[in-house]
Amino acid sequence: MIEEPQVETHGVSDVDAACAAAHGAFDAYRATEAEARASFLEAIGEEIVALGDALIETACRESGLPRGRIEGERGRTVGQLGLFAGVLRRGGWMGLRIDSAMPDRAPLPRPDLRLRAVPLGPVAVFGASNFPLAFSTAGGDTASALAAGCPVVVRQHPAHPETGAMVASAIRAAAERCDMPAGVFGELSGPGNALGAALVADPRIAAVGFTGSRAGGLALTKIAQERDVPIPVYAEMSSINPVILCPEALRARGAALGTAFVGSLTMGAGQFCTNPGLVVAIEGEGLDAFVDAAGAALAQAAAQPMLTPGIHAAYEAGVAALDGHAQVDLVARGQVGEGVAQNQAAFFRTDAQAFLADAALGHEVFGAASLLVVCRDEAELVAVLAAAEGQLTATLQMDAGDTALAARLVPLLELKAGRILANGWPTGVEVAHAMVHGGPFPATSDGRTTSVGSLAIDRFLRPVSYQNLSPELLPAVLRDGGQNGAPVLIDGVQH
Repeated sequence: MIEEPQVETHGVSDVDAACAAAHGAFDAYRATEAEARASFLEAIGEEIVALGDALIETACRESGLPRGRIEGERGRTVGQLGLFAGVLRRGGWMGLRIDSAMPDRAPLPRPDLRLRAVPLGPVAVFGASNFPLAFSTAGGDTASALAAGCPVVVRQHPAHPETGAMVASAIRAAAERCDMPAGVFGELSGPGNALGAALVADPRIAAVGFTGSRAGGLALTKIAQERDVPIPVYAEMSSINPVILCPEALRARGAALGTAFVGSLTMGAGQFCTNPGLVVAIEGEGLDAFVDAAGAALAQAAAQPMLTPGIHAAYEAGVAALDGHAQVDLVARGQVGEGVAQNQAAFFRTDAQAFLADAALGHEVFGAASLLVVCRDEAELVAVLAAAEGQLTATLQMDAGDTALAARLVPLLELKAGRILANGWPTGVEVAHAMVHGGPFPATSDGRTTSVGSLAIDRFLRPVSYQNLSPELLPAVLRDGGQNGAPVLIDGVQH
């Protein structure tokens, strides 16, 4: 029988104990073998699955998200844990390198140099409101930090406290089952910002993983940078994910693109960080068909509940600002809902000159709202994209005749986004080795990293070089022949 979740409310005074426990676990946990940590991650997944329907029902009730979405999130959460278990077993995450000594090299000998990655220390993870499982208690930040050898303290999101408590119980059960050090996982629950601020300020925390608003991410980054010892904050914050409608694609399938766009825009009430909040096109054949089809589809789009009243209020304020802008026209609104915090989707239109004159038109409205920017020519299209902020994604809707234009745009989009798509929609992030879910500011606070995919582990590691240490002082994995199948670069040659 699944026990009812026990949701404890914590205060700032509880932060010290949580951080002390994580700090106390660090030395023992970072010394565990990769296989032990891999088994721990897999055990967490098994314990989450064992929670059964009770977890699904609780998450649906707290978030308002449909059952299918939550079941998909559970699968993704368990899949992420398995992904990092595989990363640990393959060993490439250690970044092993050996440069053999050259005592006879002239004019100076070369020392023996060996390198590996080591964990940073305890990590503070902030649960996300829009993903109660996959980006929260046992989500990608927690999975990658635990894989790296870092204890984790989760600041549970107050929008789904019971869901968080249930998943936390699964992590604790897995830790006990795998004989992990006490304190390898901790949690803090409660309302307000003070709890998270105190967590980031605690000197025992070595890094932060955050998914949420720009204001929240910047506030935590400021706290982290003002500490006596600043620490990295990996914050995913704000993105409007431009979709570029190339001329030939628009001419050939403008109406179909309009309908498909609305499907992406309204998915999950638009509460995705990869929601297509900006559409850019050159005026010409097919544009009217796109606008007409999008407007018709949006008019039929049913209202959906948003995650919290606060998110709904911010959405309504953002939509009202667009609607009241002198240079912005309303294309269509979705249907009006009858319940609390119902999202009425919105689609607006402006021109390139207005967009370039007002930076606020490029800011995120979290929810199913998007702005079409119509350009007179290719030069204006390039100018709009160049003026846009950093993004998680950029999408090219293109046909064969658009290849030359797309080739000119890709180098610009590389500077603007972490992921470039062709003929798809940005909603949906595959958990894979080649995935980047990150991007230049303000999409994230550090555009060199990703929060999804196997490279996410790199955020919580740092390289250490060992020079002329005797074999008995070296980590076992850096001794000659001690790699046990892990890839290693020896004198510039991959083995």
